[in-house]
Amino acid sequence: MTDPLEALRMPAVPADPDPAFAARLRERLRRALLQPTGDRMTTTTVHRQQAPVRTLTPRLCVDDGQHALRWYAEAFGAELHGEPFMMEDGRVGHAELTIGDSVLMLADEWPEEGLLGPKARGGPSQSLYLSVPNVDIVFSRAVELGAAPDRPVADQPYGRNGVVTDPFGHRWIISSPPATVHPPLRQGDVGYASVWVPDVERAATFYGTVLGWHSVPGGAAAGRHVEGLPEQHIGIFGGQEHRTTFLAFAVEDVHETIRRIHDSGGEAREPTEEPFGLSAECTDDQGMSFSIYQPPEGTSPLESRLAEAAGRTTHHGEISYLTIGVPDIAHARAFYGAVLGWEFIPGRTPGGWSVKLGGTEVRPMTGMYGGTDRPVVVPMYSVDDIETAVTRVREAGGTASDPAQRPYGLTADCTDDQGGRFYLGQL
Repeated sequence: MTDPLEALRMPAVPADPDPAFAARLRERLRRALLQPTGDRMTTTTVHRQQAPVRTLTPRLCVDDGQHALRWYAEAFGAELHGEPFMMEDGRVGHAELTIGDSVLMLADEWPEEGLLGPKARGGPSQSLYLSVPNVDIVFSRAVELGAAPDRPVADQPYGRNGVVTDPFGHRWIISSPPATVHPPLRQGDVGYASVWVPDVERAATFYGTVLGWHSVPGGAAAGRHVEGLPEQHIGIFGGQEHRTTFLAFAVEDVHETIRRIHDSGGEAREPTEEPFGLSAECTDDQGMSFSIYQPPEGTSPLESRLAEAAGRTTHHGEISYLTIGVPDIAHARAFYGAVLGWEFIPGRTPGGWSVKLGGTEVRPMTGMYGGTDRPVVVPMYSVDDIETAVTRVREAGGTASDPAQRPYGLTADCTDDQGGRFYLGQL
């Protein structure tokens, strides 16, 4: 006999809910699921530290949600938090991005509910304040990606900042804290380092991927300058088959230093006036190229502030250590001792020497060893996360050893995608 309840049952037919109602319902469910809930009772007492409550979170309305998700990631380093909720018509119904320790919500325009972006309303009604380590890099990247530069980057008493309007009409104040005043360079400190490579464009891409360098054209066609490093001046120079790092040393008196170079068997060209001071290109008695420069009046390295110099640290992407290899270590010690006043202390490895100035470290820290076929300078770059940096080296076409624990931190021995050696250090 047929069950009447089965015979009378209506078939289940899917129904399309109103999109606006569905979006509101999903948002309510999402918020309910995110509310803190109690834990099951156990026989063990567990003390948990309560997470800080987020009291205010901006939710931006944009005219192209999918483009906005990509743009904020490229321009400001935003990361998508979970999968965005997409509407059937392709609009972003809800998405969350994290920038540092902050959350930014985002959705496409909903004209049917009166939710419109700044461009549709005639301009922004608020400003978003974005704090970054280096405002120049982030500002330049945002403009390159289509943001309008409303106010150029400039130093203010409360820090360095600039203002842009993003492609969706939102106004951003991009800011960095006030710059720290550092002690002047001393005679023999490295004031500039240039990575020598065959292909400068290829190198700019590689080191941009691995270290986050943002390089711009330099004074020469084959040169690039790395913008935004807090405490160091680093460049890249192409057309060089010898893969090394070219160093420029600060000196108190260019003419006197040139005399010492000649007396020690090296060579030096006549000095020229440059924006950074009186400069001369040189070669030591074993064929290593370098330059010397005398900073302009008022920024002379004559005064040595040793206590402050010893306490300096390096930032991500900067050089934390230089290893100089030379054919004859005895000749190198005699040359750089006479020319720059370097002092040499036996290092940790046999045959290696640590370089000092007046009993403190040369900046950046430097070591020297002998027995190489030709002079070479190998930098160690400071990184915040060495595992991530090693992965990026390999993905960018270079080689990297697995990180190894040293007394001073984690290090990895690497080569770039053109065969140039360098180290990574999480120190």
